Amino acid sequence: MDINYYLQLIEGEYKEKFEEYKNLLVEYNKKYNLTAILDDKGVKIKHFLDSVLGEKFFKKGASVIEIGSGGGFPSTPLKIIRPDLRFTLVESTGKKCEFLQVVVDKLVHKDVNILNIRAEDGGKDKSLREKFDACTARAVARLNVLCEYCLPFVKVGGYFIAYKGDAEEEIIEAQNAVKILGGKIEKVERVELPDEAGVRNIIAIKKIAPTPIQYPRGNGKERKSPIK
Repeated sequence: MDINYYLQLIEGEYKEKFEEYKNLLVEYNKKYNLTAILDDKGVKIKHFLDSVLGEKFFKKGASVIEIGSGGGFPSTPLKIIRPDLRFTLVESTGKKCEFLQVVVDKLVHKDVNILNIRAEDGGKDKSLREKFDACTARAVARLNVLCEYCLPFVKVGGYFIAYKGDAEEEIIEAQNAVKILGGKIEKVERVELPDEAGVRNIIAIKKIAPTPIQYPRGNGKERKSPIK
């Protein structure tokens, strides 16, 4: 993976948009509690670069649903460099949805829909279930839990793209959940972020069969009693 290529996009062609995004994060953070990382280098590497490193896993023109959008990662950096992608952002906290709407209005303008709902409710909604080319999420829950939230949204043949830290143990732990939910781990790409900013694993899980109707289970069972 060419980290320098993505840094050049952030610091060159799309520099103005990324600077505006950083300024919005700083401006709205006290009100919305979006992130603990606000220094220039941290935002650039741990939020912006980290988010765009997975862009090759999204096909051209893909419809993508993001679970637990928070401050808009990885969706907004991806949308900045890949305007062809169409996003639906799922965020359960109303104030964070307000911030995401500001970002959409000021930075990306179109092909982004924001839903103030819980993922487990959305996964049972017929208008959303198995309707997307891809689902993505970053730092929301352990992988086995995350799969139950995310795979129900993905069409058969599509992908769940999970952004995780050092996740070797989680990948092993999630093997059975992935299988039960209709997925197959196709690729794990490990990246060392610059300036000792840590390890990133981008996990591509292909949807090879429909998710059984009982998932997601809801009522907090995904976290309280993860699929083993």
